[in-house]
Amino acid sequence: MKPLKQHTIWGLRGSFILAATGSAVGLGNIWKFPYITGENGGGAFVLMYLLCIALVGIPIMMAEILMGRRARANPIMATAELCEHAGASKGWTTIGWMGVLAGLLILSFYSVIAGWTLEYALAALDGKFAGLTGETSQALFDGLLADSDLMLQWHSLFIAMTIAVLALGVTRGLESAVRWMMPLLFVLLLILLGYAIKEGEFVTSLRFMFSFKLEDLSWEGAQIAMGHSFFTLSLGMGAIMAYGAYMPSSQSVGKTVVIVAILDTLVALVAGVAIFAFVFATPGISPGAGPGLMFVTLPVAFGNMGAGLVIGSVFFVMVILAAWTSTISLLEPGVAYLNERFGLHRIFASLLLGTISWFIGLGSVYSFNDWSELQFLWGKNYFDSMDFIATNIMLPLGGVLIALFTGWKLRDEIILHDLKFESALVFRLWRPVLKFISPIAVLVILYNGIFPVLRAVLVE
Repeated sequence: MKPLKQHTIWGLRGSFILAATGSAVGLGNIWKFPYITGENGGGAFVLMYLLCIALVGIPIMMAEILMGRRARANPIMATAELCEHAGASKGWTTIGWMGVLAGLLILSFYSVIAGWTLEYALAALDGKFAGLTGETSQALFDGLLADSDLMLQWHSLFIAMTIAVLALGVTRGLESAVRWMMPLLFVLLLILLGYAIKEGEFVTSLRFMFSFKLEDLSWEGAQIAMGHSFFTLSLGMGAIMAYGAYMPSSQSVGKTVVIVAILDTLVALVAGVAIFAFVFATPGISPGAGPGLMFVTLPVAFGNMGAGLVIGSVFFVMVILAAWTSTISLLEPGVAYLNERFGLHRIFASLLLGTISWFIGLGSVYSFNDWSELQFLWGKNYFDSMDFIATNIMLPLGGVLIALFTGWKLRDEIILHDLKFESALVFRLWRPVLKFISPIAVLVILYNGIFPVLRAVLVE
């Protein structure tokens, strides 16, 4: 198979690792992972999560990178080229289209939540966390959600930040951004951990995160762990395939994916340990506080401990960086497609798609205030409807299609060529897992995401 004309290759060997890790590390690691760990028993959930990363996340991520690097194109053109070479139906190009559309859709509401982190970073710097109680912290958060103008301001700014990086191009924009943002994020995370060791209940947090109790295992927890392991690696949204197109041919896919998975998991675990150390050090706060853990519970902890305001600022700046590296990966597949397929300059492609995503996101802004009473899909508000379509339908479906296409449709010579730097053992383990275990696991995610909603609708 003759690859498409090469558009760009990452300038430095480690750039793909930083970019893919930046795509994977986001609000899911720092906001979602700690609270779902708290809700599902701590160490037992962490163990299930690690198993799911190994059996679901890593095999599909290898497949997605392989597709992008082999075709050297954006997800849409890459899947079309691979289908032609493999003699497969053009229907498989749904993989590329779904990834690009899912990225735009996720960016539309992800930037709204990311905007909250901008407001909270300023609030921490302004000393608004000082002396907060549970009630006053909840009132602070409710005030943000009720202010549609302020929400719109932060949503617009985060979209603009995303466009600015992508408009500069792959080397000057994407690569330069991840080369300074990701190391800074790691430094801030270590500062946070150091403070948690010094001032928080660090030992209690370690016990909670890593002590395993058989009775804490549950089928529901396993499903949540499986779903989060899939989504945290940014699979099925085209980002990893688009980044894979820039990956040097001499770089090992398997080793690189394992490094990315380890870094992504370490960020989630370290953030969880640090956050729970603060939680356990603050009377009256529960580790099972749910989605409000970051925006309601943590400000109380930061506001009631020594140097907490400074650490609170550091924490939310870290979250901003994590969210920013994720948003640029969400928009990149579509920008690459417009640039490579139609020759549209990246500046105009970024502005066009960023504006579309911004416009779609207006409904998410107003879902928390002016449109809070409106119902869209299956009785959900606009924000929840967009989230459900993207994360419960489009991403799992994209993931299972990637696994099936790579495992069953791509010829052995293509796979062996791109995995030539892997050991024979890696190939023998990866192929059957990709063909059988990963698709079944993702179909379970898809079923459990859709069936409860459909059942509720049918009952009504």
